[in-house]
Amino acid sequence: MGKFLRILFGCHGRADRSFFFRGRQFPLCARCTGELIGILCGIPIVIFAGYASFPVSLLLMVPLIVDGFVQQLTSYESNNAKRLVTGFLFGMALVFLFVHFHRTCVKLAGAILKRYYDPERVERALELFL
Repeated sequence: MGKFLRILFGCHGRADRSFFFRGRQFPLCARCTGELIGILCGIPIVIFAGYASFPVSLLLMVPLIVDGFVQQLTSYESNNAKRLVTGFLFGMALVFLFVHFHRTCVKLAGAILKRYYDPERVERALELFL
C-alpha cells in the first residue's frame, strides 16, 4: 500500500521529512501525509458544508507552493509540522477545485446540449448534477 501511495502522490518518502509511529516510517512524507488528510477531510466538508470559492481555493494552495519553492531555492529548511499543515490546506483546496471543475464541465455540457435538445429538459437534468 505504501508504494502505491508514494506513486500516486509522487512522494519522495525521505525519512528525514517523514513521520514515524512506533519506529516505523509513514509511507508518505509529512507534506504528502497532509495532502492525503486534507483530501480525506475535504470530501465530507464539501458534502455537508459546501466548498470554498475558486479564489479562496487557489489561496489555500499558496502556502505549500511558497514553502516548497523557498525551501528549494534557498537554504531555508521547513519542518514537518509546517509541511503537514501546508499539505493539509493544499489537499482541501484540491477537493474544492475538483468540485469547481466538475460544475464547470456540467455547465458547459448543458450549454452545448441546449442547442440540440429541449432546453427545459436539459435544465431539469442539469439540476441533478449541480
